[in-house]
Amino acid sequence: MSGSALYETFARAPLAFDRGEGSWLITEDGKRYLDFAGGIAVNSLGHGHPHLVAAITEQAAKLWHVSNLYEIPGQRRLGERLVAATFADKVFFTNSGAEALECAIKTARRYHFVNGNPERYRTITFEGAFHGRTLATIAAGGQQKYLEGFGPKVDGFDQVAFDDVDAAEKLIGPETAAILLEPVQGEGGIRQFPAASLKRLRELCDKHGLLLIFDEVQCGIGRTGKLFAHEWSGVTPDLMAIAKGIGGGFPMGACLSTDEAAIGMTAGVHGTTFGGNPLAMAVGNAVLDVVLEDGFLDDVSRKALVMKQGLAAIADAYPDVVEDIRGIGLMLGLKCKQPNAKVNAALRGEELLAVPAGDNVIRLLPPLTVTDEDIRIGLDRIRAGAASLSHAPSATERKQSA
Repeated sequence: MSGSALYETFARAPLAFDRGEGSWLITEDGKRYLDFAGGIAVNSLGHGHPHLVAAITEQAAKLWHVSNLYEIPGQRRLGERLVAATFADKVFFTNSGAEALECAIKTARRYHFVNGNPERYRTITFEGAFHGRTLATIAAGGQQKYLEGFGPKVDGFDQVAFDDVDAAEKLIGPETAAILLEPVQGEGGIRQFPAASLKRLRELCDKHGLLLIFDEVQCGIGRTGKLFAHEWSGVTPDLMAIAKGIGGGFPMGACLSTDEAAIGMTAGVHGTTFGGNPLAMAVGNAVLDVVLEDGFLDDVSRKALVMKQGLAAIADAYPDVVEDIRGIGLMLGLKCKQPNAKVNAALRGEELLAVPAGDNVIRLLPPLTVTDEDIRIGLDRIRAGAASLSHAPSATERKQSA
């Protein structure tokens, strides 16, 4: 037997945390790390948020699980609030983003089935996508590193290059059911679809009778400064998968749908044992209490601007380390000139936590509650990390040589 009882599927950093406070994680020996990883965009309200702690503590003392054999009042309330705040008419609660995507894909296929077109089951996706780790969602994501060794790729997914709407249009055929994308790719390297592309995709779906599915697992719940990233474009989907931020750290997700798209999802065709459990619903409702407060999302956008300007100054100072700044809201990326693993290690050396992504990018995903002081400290640490890797002369050295 090997040294660990755990699957060796994670290349973990040699760090363990004992507790968290706001934007900070603290090790058992008291070392404080500024958390701009956010559990990969999950801890939307930071660590130990009093409203979330109170909600889950109160619910834990009452009831944890009953299954979906019975009414769950918190589920009904959270569903109604999500419907009121979005394009959707219906919600199905899950335990993860991958499950939310599975539900969306199944809903789209079932829609065509009940409308007399069972041959329409294929979904068009985009290169760089990450939709989850199930057999269907790795096929949807299309990345070879996630597909290798798991047998034949699940049928029904056709992929085009990132933002290649012309290629997507050419792929539409008699078997096409839906188009699926992340309005802002996270794992793919903080890449945002232009509003014009989303509008064209919406038009194509309307023209050909397809369903448009948005994956807002990472970019949703205020991350970009609006409740959902697609709101910036004015384009609405037929189906949307959410997770991560809605649970604020508690595992939960949801598939949101219009009435029309969900027409085939009748009793018995889909289900979940744990999805929508009372604990998850208490936390989800508590997250919405905070995120939907007047002015909260405006403040996210204000803080994001401060952070982006600070990062741009670092990129200017250390162009041999940081090539470009990407992203919107508090979903930001450093496009690295040096290997992103090396940059990430340098940031961790400065006691700042970030997340590597595709396209040689480092993701910065601080809590939406990050303070101005946290941002100032974070920028100082990122600058120090970049300086430690840079061969560029410092401002002082440039002055001396002038």
